[in-house]
Amino acid sequence: MPLFFREFGAGDPVIILHGLFGFSDNWQTIAKSLAENHLVVTPDLRNHGRSPHLPTHSYPEMAEDLRVFMEEKWMFSAVLIGHSMGGKVAMQLALDHPDMVEKLVVVDMEPGPADDNHSGIFEALMSLDLAAMTDRAQIDGFLLERVPDFGTRQFLLKNITREEDGHFAWKMNLPVLWKHFPDVLAEVSGPHPFEKPALFVRGGNSNYIKDEDWPHTKALFPNAELVTIPGAGHWVHADKPKELLEILKAFL
Repeated sequence: MPLFFREFGAGDPVIILHGLFGFSDNWQTIAKSLAENHLVVTPDLRNHGRSPHLPTHSYPEMAEDLRVFMEEKWMFSAVLIGHSMGGKVAMQLALDHPDMVEKLVVVDMEPGPADDNHSGIFEALMSLDLAAMTDRAQIDGFLLERVPDFGTRQFLLKNITREEDGHFAWKMNLPVLWKHFPDVLAEVSGPHPFEKPALFVRGGNSNYIKDEDWPHTKALFPNAELVTIPGAGHWVHADKPKELLEILKAFL
């Protein structure tokens, strides 16, 4: 079963990969703006959104999912833009199949092992009995004590859908994502450095790309440059979409 995707515009292809708990909708504003000059494709990665829910969740597997997806669409080379977990998928594909990646953009993620910033969110979501909930306000109320940040809660609530029988359900494969959370935090590596242009964009208020780890990133991506957007947190595209868009258009 192939990956679910959304498509915008026409031209040289750009693929945007969402982060953990995300799906293809998250980058729609950026995608539509870039679609003025490009064919922009936003797939749901495995175990997210409407893509297949599978028993495993590793970067080599997700990169292979993407390779198959591209070839099935006769898309043999594209610009990859990946945020967070999606950034690691993009890095993995670039390292495994550099011929398939024209340029690489990674938003707020580095190739090394990631810090655990999500265990608390997982515990909150796993303790939520969706079947017993009657409306979204009730769900939001339950999460309020456990996930105090409003923006994060709104982002997570987008993962909830109502089934035909009226019950709420997750769009994502939450048990598998929790079981394989160590794989989400894992580093990515490859047999050779990716020599083509690469851009790493970080939020000024985020700690996901650390100065002391930049030499390791440069070893894998020797033509990488690093840009910091002041005032943005980890969700750079939500916090500073205009600034990010300007940077992306200049790099493309």
